[in-house]
Amino acid sequence: MLRSGGIGNTGPRILNGGLLFMKCSNRISGMQESPIRKLVPYANAARANGKKVYPLNIGQPDIKTPEGYFDAIRNFKQEVLEYADSHGDFTLIDEISKYYARNNMDFAPEDILITNGGSEALMFAMIAICDPGESVVVVEPFYTNYNGFASAVSVNCEGIITKAENGYRLPSKEEILAQISDKARAIIITNPSNPTGVVYTKEELQMVAEIAVEKDLFVIADEVYREFVYDGEFYSLAYFPELKDRLIMIDSVSKRYSACGARIGSLACKNPEIIANVLKLCQGRLSVSTLDMIGATALYAETPKSYLDEVNEEYKHRRDVTYDALQKMDGVVCAKPEGAFYISVKLPVDDSEKFIIWALENFDYNGETLMMAPLASFYSQPGHGVDEVRIAYVLNADDMEKSMKVLAEALKAYPGRK
Repeated sequence: MLRSGGIGNTGPRILNGGLLFMKCSNRISGMQESPIRKLVPYANAARANGKKVYPLNIGQPDIKTPEGYFDAIRNFKQEVLEYADSHGDFTLIDEISKYYARNNMDFAPEDILITNGGSEALMFAMIAICDPGESVVVVEPFYTNYNGFASAVSVNCEGIITKAENGYRLPSKEEILAQISDKARAIIITNPSNPTGVVYTKEELQMVAEIAVEKDLFVIADEVYREFVYDGEFYSLAYFPELKDRLIMIDSVSKRYSACGARIGSLACKNPEIIANVLKLCQGRLSVSTLDMIGATALYAETPKSYLDEVNEEYKHRRDVTYDALQKMDGVVCAKPEGAFYISVKLPVDDSEKFIIWALENFDYNGETLMMAPLASFYSQPGHGVDEVRIAYVLNADDMEKSMKVLAEALKAYPGRK
């Protein structure tokens, strides 16, 4: 048991009475905790005290995973569970290539590698294009784990700020160019956005493409939520021919097919040098889970379009219930999300993390409370997002409505309300 000092402490630490001089690296010590998960102990304690906690902090859908995933694994008959090829299962790769073709995207099987979730694909992309000390440009607020992935490989994040009051739309081309340093190697675009739910227009994406060409940047396109667009139309960065050799597409089955635990993602790129070098990393970790790739193959090959259409309608309903409730709360600022299943919200509180902890420890409404993700860690620049939260509308509409009632009452009672 660690009795003095802690992770990141550079001095000696005492372990069970013995003096321990070993310390963790500055790289890992400086890595942030996940704001999505770091408050989980408070939620667990609230549940232990008899409270019902609405978990709105994480994008874990309650939508049923297509049965084909489980059937494919049940039908696996091989007597030895072998390593798969480091590229990934080639049948799965073929099905992903067909999926892209159905969506008017040109990624041949040789352009695709299977990864342990979209997270590994993102980290491998950063390793492939950035040296230590270089940076990636991110639109803030951004998916907070980008910061963690970047820190782990000694890459920095350069933030382009967007604001709740402006609907989190991209600033002008001139403003963005002025904020990109000479150390930038790529720009990451999450579309639809996690955490804001923004769906970027063709004109905004055209601007991103122009910036990438002018500044000689790669574009990492995180489009894992492309099926979940409720207002307007989705336009992919893969549709811009000028990005052909510099576009890295990140994908995943986690949210599309409600299969978060499968940990199957992919990286696609038309640049053969990128694929060849990322393959080295794939070879280094040997392979992705064979059984999960078999299940994922069934998801891509057998899931009917009607499944995605029905899921889209369900999330749209949940979005509407959540947004309508937020609009009725005094002092709350938010833009109506156009896609994904998150909404970023500016609250009339002194500090959103303190508010969430207070709600879990010291508040309940008829025995119920809620948990959200504080948004400050979704920014790379200190001081931003202190009074903002991300809400994941991943519970059924009735529970979303109840949780918003809890939030409204908590805001009225919170001692640190502004």
